Amino acid sequence: MLVQLSIRNIVLIEELVLELAPGFSVITGETGAGKSILVHSLSLVLGGRVRPEILRAGADEAQVEALFEILPGSRACARLEAAGIRCDGELVVRRVVQGTSGEDHREVRSRAYINGRLCTAAQLTEIASDLCDIASQHESVSLTDPATHVEYLDAFAALDSDREGVASEVDGLVQVARELGAVEEAGRNRTEREDFLRWQIHEIDELAPQDGEETHLAQELERLRHADRLQATTRRAAEGLYDGPSALCDELAKLAADLEQAAAIDSALASHARTLHVARSELADAARALGRYAESVEVSPGRLGEVEERFFRLQKLLRKHGPTAADVRERRAALAVELESLSGMADRVAELESEKAHRFARAASAARALSRKRREAADTLGKAIGAELAQLGMGRAQVVVEVTAAAAVAESLNLDGARLSRTGIDRVEFLIAPNRGEEPRPLRRIASGGELSRSLLALKRVLADKGPAGTYVFDEVDAGVSGAVAEVIGRAIGDVARHRQVVCITHLPQIAALGDAHFVVDKSESGGRTHARVRRLSASERVEEIARMIGGIKVGAAARHAAAELLARD
Repeated sequence: MLVQLSIRNIVLIEELVLELAPGFSVITGETGAGKSILVHSLSLVLGGRVRPEILRAGADEAQVEALFEILPGSRACARLEAAGIRCDGELVVRRVVQGTSGEDHREVRSRAYINGRLCTAAQLTEIASDLCDIASQHESVSLTDPATHVEYLDAFAALDSDREGVASEVDGLVQVARELGAVEEAGRNRTEREDFLRWQIHEIDELAPQDGEETHLAQELERLRHADRLQATTRRAAEGLYDGPSALCDELAKLAADLEQAAAIDSALASHARTLHVARSELADAARALGRYAESVEVSPGRLGEVEERFFRLQKLLRKHGPTAADVRERRAALAVELESLSGMADRVAELESEKAHRFARAASAARALSRKRREAADTLGKAIGAELAQLGMGRAQVVVEVTAAAAVAESLNLDGARLSRTGIDRVEFLIAPNRGEEPRPLRRIASGGELSRSLLALKRVLADKGPAGTYVFDEVDAGVSGAVAEVIGRAIGDVARHRQVVCITHLPQIAALGDAHFVVDKSESGGRTHARVRRLSASERVEEIARMIGGIKVGAAARHAAAELLARD
């Protein structure tokens, strides 16, 4: 239900807040007062097209904001939650339009928000059909869109559960078909993939990297690359300490002997003599170790080549599957699993093909059954709408609810020459021939605005408690009628209002008198500018407004009496 509509800087409206209640609200006013601006503003906030002329003169930005009450568990609530927008019973939709001046004309751009979250106009349009349906001489948000007609037919025939069953079967079928396609695609390159996997596994097994091996190889590689230098250095050190002439150990031994002799004179030197003996012993050990190291250093171009090759291969393997040897082993296990799965691919393809055929048969059976029920209900719905049109002054109108096969699409699921989708295999469209002898035509192609409006009203009355929209807006649905037919139209709208919130813009007093709430649009001039406003009428003001609609500019006692009589009728 539409609770509040706020408009700023739209054509004649500088700023306006319209608060609505459940039931039947009527909006009246003189021609040109700005009633159509309300409808256009509402259309705008529901994703309608933005035109430069909607901006109020002198304004660079316009805004329309609508507050809706959303029932928990409704389709609108489900769609919002699916889009990641929290639904807590209220929905605020805002459309901001900004204008920029070009060389030849004014350009506009817009932004849309749902509960404060930026969205696209397409997303706004998608949810609009669940919020509000606008019927006017120029547009309808949902009922002239054939894409929605299947939903109305299913609602009329109580086929929602059947359609949900088809959707469930098709979802399962699509999932299996998608998996089968993926397996078949993989199968087309299976031989190449198997060869590739075997090569990668062989590459890992052949090298068999060990934990920490890269560090050890790097160290060995450095030793092999500088073997000559390491050998020469350690040999010189060993000779200088122990083996060569004037070796340091020999000199220390002499010095220690001299100190021992001196210690016979002064015992305080004995400890220093022992320190030199210890130092000589440690240096001798170091010299022997250096000698052994020099002997062990391998100057081998062959070994250097082997280590270099393994080191670089290991680095390449770690970059590909690492960065650690443990990661390489884990990757090897995954490759083995994939290779094993490829070997059983033929069996998996056969299994999935069997499952696909089974699911297709189930989906086809459900879709055909749903199609039969739709075709059986279509004639009944068409006659019911036709009967409503007869009461609305279109007694010669013929209504056809056309159920045809949905056009098959390449690379999609098709059944009996029709496209199989979540809604079945049918395309449903409401066709109307307003006059005898005319061929039924789609609603969107009906030339007369009055005929279109009344056709939409008839549909809504038949489907008053079936459609998804919570609010119906009728813009001059009374065009071209008067007298008794006008009253019939008004009561038909009132009947719809028992199930949905209804807002009706009208020029007829017979319809205006039937509303639960009455708003009037008028305009005034101040500061050289024209301003439009909307206000809710009190009981006495309502008599005056309806009397104006009856009697014109000069309202007399007779017009007031007639207005009071209209308001007093049930």
